[in-house]
Amino acid sequence: MSWGFERGRVYNRRADIHNRFEGQQQGGIITPKQYPLVLIITGEEGLSHGYADRQRPDGVFEYFGEGQTGNMSLQKGNKAVATHSAEGKSLLLFRKAREGLIFEDEMVYETHHIERAPDSHGNERDAIVFELRPLSAIVETVESTEDDVPATNLDELRRRAYSAAGIFPPERVAGFRNVYLRSEDVRAYVLGRAKGCCEGCKTAAPFFRKDGSPYLEPHHIRRVSDGGPDDPAFVIALCPNCHRRVHAGSDGTSYNAMLLTSMVTIEPKFEDEPVAESA
Repeated sequence: MSWGFERGRVYNRRADIHNRFEGQQQGGIITPKQYPLVLIITGEEGLSHGYADRQRPDGVFEYFGEGQTGNMSLQKGNKAVATHSAEGKSLLLFRKAREGLIFEDEMVYETHHIERAPDSHGNERDAIVFELRPLSAIVETVESTEDDVPATNLDELRRRAYSAAGIFPPERVAGFRNVYLRSEDVRAYVLGRAKGCCEGCKTAAPFFRKDGSPYLEPHHIRRVSDGGPDDPAFVIALCPNCHRRVHAGSDGTSYNAMLLTSMVTIEPKFEDEPVAESA
């Protein structure tokens, strides 16, 4: 559940979205001013304006940007989608149906591309197509993976993690890394930072992986308001017991809040300049 919206449930645009968050009354991209939130709406009626939104086999949802005529530009709503994670905003996808708006999932912007498509007058133009992934799939993949942590200097892992978090402009980091790889950079740093001890209960990892490294699991403390899983300041290394306590314990919410408070000392502000990776 994200921002109180349940996957598969039908909502009324006016009553459940605008009366609660305000934002644009029309159009497919809603950007409330008072909330760290971007809502996007897909539906078959967009085909008449050249919006051919589609689901790819690899799990990516391709969402056409706004702009009914002429070439699309990365401004206003389109810019809000592309920068939602860096701006600390959640990106929520709804599907328009006869009965209302169906909440699909919380998404994460990965990249976008330009393709030729007709506008509402049938004229060919450059359309922006956003490539989005469900946040839940990314978090679950990164938290559950058992890949070995790369044997890299901790300072270098930290630089990669903060580059992945979007703290530095992407053009200052050589080479493109998709959202899965960026999340892996954060995971590698967080597990290295923990040095074999749970950052929650402070006890040693309960056992070792097959490669001899201590077993801990990265936990994303903030999954909504940070707009994505890529900020080391909101990811903590936990033993399996503490991790299950957060997700299934009766005090899970309060324990998670305590972990967030502890991150101030665990992950102090990063101020060093990044070193670009070699191509």
